Amino acid sequence: MISTRQGRVLAVSARRWNLTEITVQIPGEHEQTAYNYDLLTGPVDTGDIVVLNTTAVAKKLGTGGAHFVMANVSRPEYNAGQAGHIMKLRYSPCQVKVLAAEEPDSPDAETIKNAASLDGVPVVVGTLHSMLAPAAAGIKTASEGIARVVYVMTDGAALPLSLSNLVHDLKASGFVDATITCGHAFGGDWECINIYTALLTAKAVARADAIIVAMGPGIVGTASPLGFTGVEQGEIINAVNILGGRPVAIPRISFADARERHYGVSHHTITALGKIALTSCTVVLPELADARQRALIQDQLNHAWPEGKHRLALEDGQPALEELGRRGIRVTSMGRSPSDDPAFFLAAGAAGICAARLAFDIEADR
Repeated sequence: MISTRQGRVLAVSARRWNLTEITVQIPGEHEQTAYNYDLLTGPVDTGDIVVLNTTAVAKKLGTGGAHFVMANVSRPEYNAGQAGHIMKLRYSPCQVKVLAAEEPDSPDAETIKNAASLDGVPVVVGTLHSMLAPAAAGIKTASEGIARVVYVMTDGAALPLSLSNLVHDLKASGFVDATITCGHAFGGDWECINIYTALLTAKAVARADAIIVAMGPGIVGTASPLGFTGVEQGEIINAVNILGGRPVAIPRISFADARERHYGVSHHTITALGKIALTSCTVVLPELADARQRALIQDQLNHAWPEGKHRLALEDGQPALEELGRRGIRVTSMGRSPSDDPAFFLAAGAAGICAARLAFDIEADR
C-alpha cells in the first residue's frame, strides 16, 4: 500500500544524471524535498503540479526518506523514446523500458552470447551500498590506479542507480570506471537481466580487471536470520564460481552497532556465507589494533561455517580509507563515519586490496 498527495513544485534544487531534486509544497504542510526520475515520469520544473508517493516520509524511513514523483499533472504526456524492449519493474505502474545488453538490438549482444567465463577475474561481493567506496578505493590503491573497476548494482535495495550520490562521486573521481544494473535495478552504463549476464558484461564488454557487486542504497533487514536482502551475497558468490571468477567476500563487521546481531561479525555475513553460499570464497578480514576485537571475530568465524569451507585472508584496509580522504570522498554507513566505526570500512577496503592482488598477482608487502 502507498500514500499519495498532490503538490506544487516550488523550486528545482539539483539535476543529476536522470534524477531531479525538487522542493514541493503540499497544501497545509511545510516545504519538503522530493525526487523526480526523469526517465520514468518525464521532465519537471517550477510551477508543475505533481502527484507524490509520500509513503517513505510517512513511515519516517532513513534511506529514501523523501517524496517521489509518481506523475506530473502539468505534463501528462511523456514518450520514452529510448531504444530497447526489456522492461524493468515489470507489470507495475512504474515499469521502465531499457536496452538490455543481452537483447538482439544491443551492439553487445553477440559478445555476451559468446562469453562463457570470467577467466579468473576477482569479484568483490558486499552487502551494503556503503561498502562500495572503500572497496573501489582499495582496488585502485593497491593497483596504483591501473585497475579498471566495474560496479554491478543488484536489485536488493534501491532500484534507480541515479539515487546514489556515492556512485556519482566515485565515477567522477575515477574510483569506478563503469556501472551495470541488473535484475530490476536500472540506470547503469549497461543494463542486464540477471547477475550472470551482468558479470559477463562486466568482463567481456566493460573490460573489468576487478568487479564489485553490491546492492544500491537501502538494505532491507529484520531480526530474523534469513529476513534480509543481503542474503544475496551468498547467491552471488555461487554465481561467480559458476562463471569461473574468484569471489572475494566483504564481511560486515562493526563494533559501533548497538544491536547484538551486528556486533563483531554480523549475522548477515554468517548467514550469507554459512548457509546461502554453497561454494567457496575468500573472506577478507581487516587488520585491527584491538586484540579483543580480533579474538571475538575469530571466535565468531570458528562457529560460522564448517572448517575449510572458505579461505581467510588478512589485509590492511587503511590505505583505501586514506585515498578516499585525499580525494574528498565522504562515506558513511548507518550514519557512522570511518572514525565512528573503523572496522566496518576497513573490512571493505581490505577486500578491495585483496582483489587487486588477485587481479595483478601483487605480493603483500609485509
